[in-house]
Amino acid sequence: AGIFCCKNNYLRTFSTSKHAMDLKQLQVEKSKFTPPDSLGTKVLPEEVRRFMVDCLTTVGVTKDNAGQMADVLVAADTRGHISHGLNRLEMYVNDVRTKICNGNAVPTIQKQSVSTGLVVGNNGLGPVVGNFSMDLAISKAKETGIGWVCARGSNHYGIAGWYAMRASDQGMLGMSFTNTSPLVAPTRAKKPALGTNPIALAAPAKGGDPFVLDMATCTVAVGKIEICRRKEIPIPEGWALDDQGDVTTDASKAMVGALMPLGGSETNSGYKGYGLSMLVEIFCGLLSGGAYGPNVRRWMDTTKEADLGQCFVAIDPSFFAPGFDDRMADLMDHCRNMEPADPSKPVLAHGDPERANIKKVAEENGLTYHLNQITDSWKLANVLKVKPMAGV
Repeated sequence: AGIFCCKNNYLRTFSTSKHAMDLKQLQVEKSKFTPPDSLGTKVLPEEVRRFMVDCLTTVGVTKDNAGQMADVLVAADTRGHISHGLNRLEMYVNDVRTKICNGNAVPTIQKQSVSTGLVVGNNGLGPVVGNFSMDLAISKAKETGIGWVCARGSNHYGIAGWYAMRASDQGMLGMSFTNTSPLVAPTRAKKPALGTNPIALAAPAKGGDPFVLDMATCTVAVGKIEICRRKEIPIPEGWALDDQGDVTTDASKAMVGALMPLGGSETNSGYKGYGLSMLVEIFCGLLSGGAYGPNVRRWMDTTKEADLGQCFVAIDPSFFAPGFDDRMADLMDHCRNMEPADPSKPVLAHGDPERANIKKVAEENGLTYHLNQITDSWKLANVLKVKPMAGV
């Protein structure tokens, strides 16, 4: 659970780093505590947020920065992206706890024009850098029709869609990109050189029904491969390579190899996913002057700062043809109303699964977590001496 979902591979690779030692020590500390036998797995979103803020402020994060981080994590869980919510909390706590990331940092503007900006994150929390940068892009878009802001010196910022929706909530198109630790092998390569490099676009539509695309540029998240490894089941062909650069269906071999770009093999157009990943690197690492490609630190390697590059774009549709919201809604509804190949699986628009999950959370009056996550959160609470989450 938590940060240790991929530890067997990456902590072995970087076991000599101080941070890896601290993580192992934290594991030992957590193992000494036994939570109550009966734990509720359903928790109110506001209680999850309270717990996250308490954990972060306990290790020295300012309350405002902790709140920004917690908002992104709770949104991820509420929208159904459970790998990026409570599951990530311990990673952020440890980054601050071991001073790999500055939980109190405030981003600064290095240079700007009427429609562009270059932000320095000062090694701050990713959501703090992301919110600051997207808000700057939005303010510029209100004046000129478009705001394009790049940031460097940032850290993992959670779900990319959060920042894109920050713009769509104000009636604008929002785009967000980030580079990440190199886990993906370029087409024809044996070893990883690029990150999972997500792309997000949120566009407003009539009736408060925005289009929200939030996708990685690789075939699958590394966490899904780890789950297959634990279950001792094969992974689909096209997900990953082994350490010799050969396509593998063995999850254990994949964990020491590389992910494949979106599309998979060259035969299946994996070079297109490779190109999209490069696009993100250009917008994020190269334009910002931050780390890029193979120069980004390896996952869990904390011998140096992450220095992630990120990109945030806001576009005001009122500067273009009128009626954008109507056309956006019409296109989405047309797709939804098409006859499905399988009657049990209706055609969806991007953002529909997340809206369904938000509705489910509201109807069930809480977020439902796996018992292992709840147990792990109690252990973390005990180590940090904060009040554990109370179930519904």
